[in-house]
Amino acid sequence: MHAPVERIFNLSRHIALHKKSMEHTGEKAIAGVTTGMINLGETVTWEARHLMKTRRFTSKITSMKLYESFTDEMIKGDFKSFKHEHHFKPIDNGTIIIDILTYEVPYGVIGQLVNSFYLHRYLESLIHKRNEVIKEYAESKKWEALLAGAVNA
Repeated sequence: MHAPVERIFNLSRHIALHKKSMEHTGEKAIAGVTTGMINLGETVTWEARHLMKTRRFTSKITSMKLYESFTDEMIKGDFKSFKHEHHFKPIDNGTIIIDILTYEVPYGVIGQLVNSFYLHRYLESLIHKRNEVIKEYAESKKWEALLAGAVNA
């Protein structure tokens, strides 16, 4: 992305921008941090329609290195486990984002089959859509309204 690492890092943990990137699922923050930027040790509960069902997913920011990385982990939801590492690398003309998802599906063999044939690609498409929206905001003036007052935006 052609924007400074500080801006990308802050946009990546902004609740309103995440909600915007997931409009197609009707995702909304219903508990915990529901506005602004989420920080280390804080939680958010999301409600959205995924795979033909309204689901709730609560995650906690379990690690954060300012402008380098942060990790959110599921503390309640449909997965057996779910961890999303967000890494940010400044380069000469902007920032590289690296997303690492580690998760375990429930329901044994049936869950594994659903993951193989559908879920894995579905999760990749959600991350891709999220990053497209971050890029759109970061590379235009749209970020200013969200990050007004944020340090090093």
